[in-house]
Amino acid sequence: MCPECASEFTYEMGDLLVCSLCAHEWSPGAGGSDGDSEFGLPEVSVIKDSVGKPLADGDTVTIVKTLKVKGNPSDIKVGTKVRNIRLVYGSGDHDIDCKVDGFGPMMLKSSVVKKV
Repeated sequence: MCPECASEFTYEMGDLLVCSLCAHEWSPGAGGSDGDSEFGLPEVSVIKDSVGKPLADGDTVTIVKTLKVKGNPSDIKVGTKVRNIRLVYGSGDHDIDCKVDGFGPMMLKSSVVKKV
């Protein structure tokens, strides 16, 4: 049943359900038959660091594991501070976009950082 017009004439298109009367699209697992959120926007998952603290854009984090960098002879050492991170959703495992001093811009996994 469509959450917008309450029509029972819906069909599947990939991972979405689509109403044939009003053309509203929604995900079947997000909130049941009531739709997604109050404004029809999908819910965004919370990205957490290695110890479970939620991360936000602009946070400062430290590296908790030595990271090998492809094409660079040196590694990123444990305890390296990374400032002003930006969270990226939907890009696989690497969900932090940042600049690491001495290495330049790169993407990191949230499982190898800890919020300061």
